Amino acid sequence: MKSLVASPAPWGWRLREVFRLGTVLPLALLLAAVVGAYASGSRATVGALHAGLVAALATALGALPVLLSVRLSDRLQDSLFGFGAGVMLAAAAFSLIVPGLAHARELGSGPWGAGLTVGAALLLGGVTLLVLDKSLPHEHFIKGVEGPSEQVRLRRTWLFVFAIALHNLPEGLAIGVAYAGSSPVSGQTLATGIAIQDVPEGLVVAVALLAAGYSRLASVALGAATGLIEPVGAVLGAAVISFAESLLPWGLGFAAGAMLFVVSHEIIPESHRKGHEAFATGGLLIGFVVMMLLDTALG
Repeated sequence: MKSLVASPAPWGWRLREVFRLGTVLPLALLLAAVVGAYASGSRATVGALHAGLVAALATALGALPVLLSVRLSDRLQDSLFGFGAGVMLAAAAFSLIVPGLAHARELGSGPWGAGLTVGAALLLGGVTLLVLDKSLPHEHFIKGVEGPSEQVRLRRTWLFVFAIALHNLPEGLAIGVAYAGSSPVSGQTLATGIAIQDVPEGLVVAVALLAAGYSRLASVALGAATGLIEPVGAVLGAAVISFAESLLPWGLGFAAGAMLFVVSHEIIPESHRKGHEAFATGGLLIGFVVMMLLDTALG
């Protein structure tokens, strides 16, 4: 999930600063992705863009109830965190790793070769997210500010935006890589699962922003903006794989590794920090089963 610190916001903040800093960059990236997708003329890239936009819309819909004074108990929040983790774990396994192994075999690799290819790509995805996590200033729920923030002084809103990008980019990449594969249905299945978990995710993020001192309107706006990086990542992933089919096993493995890093590094620790491990684990199991059923029924 997105990582924010629930502490009072500075008194000097104005609503216009929140909108300017927290939404302009994601919107600019989204516009570039839309132009790039349609300019490419690739059906896979355009399809990935549309799927990413659906996921972004799901995040925005999830954030909207905060306008109606909706509040979540800590136990429910942790359950929703667990649900998101379960969906992402199942997506990594059934929609990314298993197809990646199959595609590697189709390209001529033997059992060991396919496993080593996807395994190396998975590790590369995880290491890439680890490097970004250490080098990019951002702010976590639990640990506060991370990265070289002592050298780079940034507004706190930018730290939130960077944390959001670290979480949602792997989801978008996964959608794009899956769409660029041999079966668009697999991409649709993955996008459906991610969109389902984005609804409660958007709600949790907006609630956290409200607790951090934002107004309701600003919390909803920033919560909705958190999903905009997903269509950007989807276009990027589809565009890269469209150039070379031989990169597909690597792309699927890379996206899976990045998602697994987010689950282990952020979502599971966050869901367990308040003593609701049983509810978080129950949510994880339900999320895993939901995504597994979607992959079975639609894939």
